[in-house]
Amino acid sequence: MSGTPAVPDQAGTAVSDGSPAASAQVGAASSDVGEVPPERAGTGAPDRSTVRMALVVGGLVLAVLLGFGLGRLNAGTGGTGLGGSAGGTTLTPDHTHPAGTAAHEHASVAGVDQGAAAEPGGLSVSSGGYTLVPLGTEFPAGRPEQLRFQVRDAQRRPVTRFAVVHDKPMHVIVVRRDLTGYQHLHPTMTPDGIWSVPMTLAQPGVWRAYADFTVVADNGGQSAVTLGVDLVVPGAYQPRPLPAPATSTTVDGFTVGYQGSPQAGVTVPLTFRIDGPDGGAALERYLGAYGHLVALREGDLGYLHVHPEPELVDGQVKFWLTIPNPGRYRLYLDFQVATKVHTAELTLTIP
Repeated sequence: MSGTPAVPDQAGTAVSDGSPAASAQVGAASSDVGEVPPERAGTGAPDRSTVRMALVVGGLVLAVLLGFGLGRLNAGTGGTGLGGSAGGTTLTPDHTHPAGTAAHEHASVAGVDQGAAAEPGGLSVSSGGYTLVPLGTEFPAGRPEQLRFQVRDAQRRPVTRFAVVHDKPMHVIVVRRDLTGYQHLHPTMTPDGIWSVPMTLAQPGVWRAYADFTVVADNGGQSAVTLGVDLVVPGAYQPRPLPAPATSTTVDGFTVGYQGSPQAGVTVPLTFRIDGPDGGAALERYLGAYGHLVALREGDLGYLHVHPEPELVDGQVKFWLTIPNPGRYRLYLDFQVATKVHTAELTLTIP
């Protein structure tokens, strides 16, 4: 504001912004007001111009103090809002915390914790400046083959720096387009950024592979990304109908059920109870948590990967789930008992 001319107020009194140039103009303007009337001379009572000047100066001081306070308030909150950063973590609209901490959900560029407007991820091979490049998309039915791929940045360079999130730097989900044959895999990476993992696709058809990962930038910032690509198994494709909606199912002798009422566009708790033949199952941590929940949307196979509260709640696994749109979803819950991982599958309909 230095050098800004003083501006007279409506009564003709100049107002200063506090700079030396403006203060000089205030003094000159004040001298034009006139001398103190004889009847007030020597009485010690301040004239009208002096009162005005005191009010102006007091107002300027108050404005400065208010501006400083608001600036401190904004500085204290700006680093944790969307698009800011906290603890070196890049914050995107759908991943607003350091990767791998607390209950959260991954969707498009996850995650992590998702807002009500977040869309499922995995719908494209490219997102957020990163591209999934498979080194082969055709696989034989029923025989193990290596799934191999790279993640490349916007300059087509292989990405080689990934954060370890839930014990692994890369999570790969594979499912056929009729939502059968679900697999949760963890590939390994060579120094040149090529990921590989053995995989068996049991039946002919079109399959969807999702790469769920968190990239570490040169400045240490982290970006959670989910990319997807189609894989083909030649042969006669016989799709299976999606099972009817249910809140409980059985798998490998375990009964798995959930409580909660998912709604479109609302984040709600979903609590899973796992019982064995003799009662409550002794759940073990798998990939750093007591359960992992994947939800896939029927039709376009939009992807949500949800992680639970860090501890059991009354012996149950508690998630916070945001379903973005109405439709039918297939839920896949991974849990571990006696060192073995099991997957329970349920159909969910959101009206």
